[in-house]
Amino acid sequence: MAEKSASSAGTRPDSPRPLHSPSGIGVIDKSVMIMDALEAGPATLAQLVECTGLARPTLHRLASALVHHRFLSRDVRGRYVIGSRLAELAAAAGDDQLVSAAGPILLKLRDVTGESSQIFRRQGEARVCVASAERPIGLRDSIPVGTQLSMKAGSAAQVLLAWEDHERLVEGLWRARFTPTVLAGVRRRGWGESLGEREPGVASVSAPVRGPSGRVIAAVSISGPIERLSRQPGRKFAGVVVAAAHQLTEMVRANPDADHGLRDAED
Repeated sequence: MAEKSASSAGTRPDSPRPLHSPSGIGVIDKSVMIMDALEAGPATLAQLVECTGLARPTLHRLASALVHHRFLSRDVRGRYVIGSRLAELAAAAGDDQLVSAAGPILLKLRDVTGESSQIFRRQGEARVCVASAERPIGLRDSIPVGTQLSMKAGSAAQVLLAWEDHERLVEGLWRARFTPTVLAGVRRRGWGESLGEREPGVASVSAPVRGPSGRVIAAVSISGPIERLSRQPGRKFAGVVVAAAHQLTEMVRANPDADHGLRDAED
């Protein structure tokens, strides 16, 4: 574990921190040393050089590569911080738990709303359907498990992006079908809706699933024809979709095997 900073001013350790158990693969050991140092909080390049003992050119080259792959990021003051990719990988480790908890909730959500229901996880620049319950008959929006969709359109994309850090928020809005105002509304309400964003004639409503840290790890959605969901699908279905997302959040956090049924829409 990294040492905590000596004061609220963010001072760093005075001497290099040795690796506890080097693997013998130099570039990996040095990269881990950098990330370990950042466990104590944001640091400038000079501070990282001081607390790791790595040569400045080496550290700069490795840190730049880690930023490129999102294992590190830069804050508003230009300091290095732990990046979002580590949180994504940690969340992905809980995928089996998420999927196993999702089945009964998605089935109930489908039955209550009469529309296909899905759970999406973000993977890089796409969102992937990791669980679904399709409407058995009639016109439906069919999204099989494993389907990759854009992060630039749709209510699930809005939800997965709305609570990201500023840098990823700006990046995600580039050429998106939704606007910063739409994402502000998602954060304020706690759910998103879309009308024909991803596909003409299709509407959807989504709400966030959160992990133990409070980070958004997935989006629960329903989708179907605008004719059935209406042009204000959130007004009609947000309550039950948010209830599903909250119940899945609690199951993932506490007891994924618990038998939590969705409340009926009128509740």
